[in-house]
Amino acid sequence: MKFSVMLLLLLLVVCQVDQGQACLNQEEAYRFTGAVCRLTYPAALVLNEKTTRVIEAAFQHAKYPSIEGEQSMMMFGKVTYGLHNLEIHNLSIGHSEVELRPGEGVGLVISNVSAVFNGTIKYGYGSWLVKVSQSVDFEIDAQIDLGINPKLYCGAGKVAADTSDCYLKFHKLQLILQGDREPGWLKRIFTDFVTFTVKVVIKSQICQEINNVANILADFIQHRAEQFLSDGNIGVDIGVTSAPVITSNYIESYHKGLAVYNNTKAVINASVFHPSQLTEHRMLYFWISDDVLNPLIAAAQLDGRFSINISGANLTDLFKADLSREMPTTIKQILSSEAAVLTAWSVRAPELWNAPDGTHVKAVAAVELSPGPPSSDTPPLYFETEVEVLVHTSYAEKKLILKATALKITIDTVLQHQNAIMLEEALVNYLKEAVEKIGIPKVTSVLEPSLTALMDMQGLYLFDIINPEVLTQNGYVLIQMGFGFPHHLLVEFLKKTLV
Repeated sequence: MKFSVMLLLLLLVVCQVDQGQACLNQEEAYRFTGAVCRLTYPAALVLNEKTTRVIEAAFQHAKYPSIEGEQSMMMFGKVTYGLHNLEIHNLSIGHSEVELRPGEGVGLVISNVSAVFNGTIKYGYGSWLVKVSQSVDFEIDAQIDLGINPKLYCGAGKVAADTSDCYLKFHKLQLILQGDREPGWLKRIFTDFVTFTVKVVIKSQICQEINNVANILADFIQHRAEQFLSDGNIGVDIGVTSAPVITSNYIESYHKGLAVYNNTKAVINASVFHPSQLTEHRMLYFWISDDVLNPLIAAAQLDGRFSINISGANLTDLFKADLSREMPTTIKQILSSEAAVLTAWSVRAPELWNAPDGTHVKAVAAVELSPGPPSSDTPPLYFETEVEVLVHTSYAEKKLILKATALKITIDTVLQHQNAIMLEEALVNYLKEAVEKIGIPKVTSVLEPSLTALMDMQGLYLFDIINPEVLTQNGYVLIQMGFGFPHHLLVEFLKKTLV
């Protein structure tokens, strides 16, 4: 029965949130929204279908608390009972359904849940004349329909679920003592009484357990989301800006998306988001503002992540590229040294903006080509270049792919011996071509595996991402995809908390 609320929270797994400020009404919240997650009804169906077997396995190992009580009965006097060492066996889920209810929440119904509870019952009854006390094995044969109607709301800056609307319908609940499936009339009176009480207790316990597991899973998913969106000193505040929206076709949540670096947080107050920018034909959507991406790039710049050193055979191979212009003598002399090294770094934080034709990135890079140890005969060559590239991003075979096309390249400064040298046309043209055909491809070839490894380190490779599309528009990027059920996430949760 924990299945219901797990499904609800798994529907929001990729849209999970962190703590934050009070939520705003939707239209007011849009301008503070840096990221949006839309999960459509087909995704809910996939999750509903795929989680059943995992939940069945979890129930086989789950432990349930003892049930104790007492009641006065005319025939038996005071009856005390205790059901201990409860374990569940032979659990099966006949059918489960999920419904998105506009403006309300999620309707979850699990029909024909069959299960057998085993344990020990200690009971006693009697009056001042006769007293009976006994301990015997028992089993409870149950067939139940479970319904839960979680209401999603914005509480304490995060998406919360109210699971109080929980009900059980018992088609069968039979208490069997010592394997006696056809007890005599006296024992039947006793077992019927205990069975009635067990119904009430099981209903209360299961619904309480659903709420407990909801809270545990919410914390678990939130922790995973925080891990996925952080690396070293760089993180993202994904607290919600508004309550989630539920229609018959999707659940949509709105998030701040504020970059955090060394406890300094970015600000978003002029987002271009509007719900009409997303469609409903794919399973999962992520809308990300340029206002999220640029502060992250700035944080990476401050963290010293945009630099590279190349030497040895790698440097030699790099300059084997087929360029149309002859290599200047100065560069030939430097590369002739076995200790030659090329160092490149970003002078300031690159600027990014999305547009219908792709992602534009403007950067100013410094490059130093040195023969190695100081040499009076061959001084290092230093130059700065401003580059604007158009990038198209895709994801295939669990790898990030970046295709960058140079739109503009300028060579601003060239130094040798720390002195500016004349910007000879031949040298400038060679450096421009080298930046375009050597530098830009090298940067993308480094970024692709690095960013892929960063995402894989957080477990992205475990998800079955189907036909992802990266669409860019003015001021934002939209990522839309199908996906397969992330078994690893639920299995990890079950191992840590339920088994």
